[in-house]
Amino acid sequence: MSIGIMLMGLFVGFLVGLTGVGGAALLTPILILIGVNPTIAVGTDLVYNSITKFFGTLQHWRQKTVNFTLVKYFAIGSVPSSIVAVSLLYLSDTFYRNQEVIVKHALGYILIAVALSSLFRTIFDSNFKENRWQLRTIQQKKGLTITMGVCLGFIVGLTSVGSGSLVAIALLYFFRLKSSELVGTDIAHAFFLVTAAGFMHASFGSVNFPLVFNLLIGSIPGVIVGSSLSAKIPTKPLRAVVCVVILLSGIKMI
Repeated sequence: MSIGIMLMGLFVGFLVGLTGVGGAALLTPILILIGVNPTIAVGTDLVYNSITKFFGTLQHWRQKTVNFTLVKYFAIGSVPSSIVAVSLLYLSDTFYRNQEVIVKHALGYILIAVALSSLFRTIFDSNFKENRWQLRTIQQKKGLTITMGVCLGFIVGLTSVGSGSLVAIALLYFFRLKSSELVGTDIAHAFFLVTAAGFMHASFGSVNFPLVFNLLIGSIPGVIVGSSLSAKIPTKPLRAVVCVVILLSGIKMI
C-alpha cells in the first residue's frame, strides 16, 4: 500500500470527475514523470482504465444511454488495431531496443493532440451545428466509423491516451447523439478498447498490478467527490487549465 500513489489516484480521479477530461491523459504522464517505465505506465494505465470503464459502462447500460451499434462499429476497427499496435511495439523492441523512446515520443504528440481537441471542445461544445455527416445514418457511415476506430485503436494501444477524449470529439462531430448518449457510448467503446490493449500489455508483462490496485483505492472516491461537485461549481475554466497542463506534459515528453 502506498499513500503517495493513492493520493495521486485521488487527485486524478477528482479532476476527471470534476472536469470530464480524460484520466489517461493525466495519469500516464504523471506516472512517467515520477519514474515509472513508460511502457509499464501505459500498460498499467490501460488495465486501471479497463476496471473503471467497466463500472461506467454498467451504469450507462442501465440508464440505456449506450448506442451499441456505434460501439460495435468503432470496436471492429479499434480492438484489432490496438492489438496490432502493442504487438508492433514489442516486435520493434526486439530488433531495435527503442520501445521507451517510441512510447514517450508518441505519448507526447498524442497528449498535445488531446489537449488541443479537449480545449476546442471546452470552448465550442455548445456551438456545434449540424453538418452533412451528422445528417447521414449510422449505416451510411459504417466504413468511416470503422476507419476512425482503426486509427484511434492504434493510438490507444501505443500510448493508452485518447480512448475517451478523441473518440468523444469524433462522436460529437460526426453523429447526432444526446449528451448522455455521447458519454455512455464513449465509455462503453473505451471499455472494450482499453481491455483489449491492456490484456496485450499484461501478456508481455508490462502491467504493475499493485500500482493499479493503489490507484483504484484513491481514484474511486476521487471520481465520486469530483462528480458530485461538478454540478455546483463552474468547471469550464478548470477544464481549460487541465488541458493546458496536459499540453505542457506532452511538450515535455517530446
